[in-house]
Amino acid sequence: MKKLILTSLILLACQTISLAQCAMCRMTVESTVSNGRSQIASNLNFAILYLLVTPYLIVMVIGYLWWRSSKKNMSAERILRQRLRKAFS
Repeated sequence: MKKLILTSLILLACQTISLAQCAMCRMTVESTVSNGRSQIASNLNFAILYLLVTPYLIVMVIGYLWWRSSKKNMSAERILRQRLRKAFS
């Protein structure tokens, strides 16, 4: 329980630091676009999309592995039930 509270406090403390970066990135993109260099803006958009998709991919992979593991366990249970039925029949 102590580890959970400590981790939560650390994440909350780091959150204020990460919020400040949005304004800095926005200023950088606005200044580079106004100078005629739009490559940084497109790269930043790609990075934002990458950061958006990554957690969903991680959850999908974990879900798939969990589903596959439970499917294997279910087939092993069915085989065991069939053998028990034959033994007691």
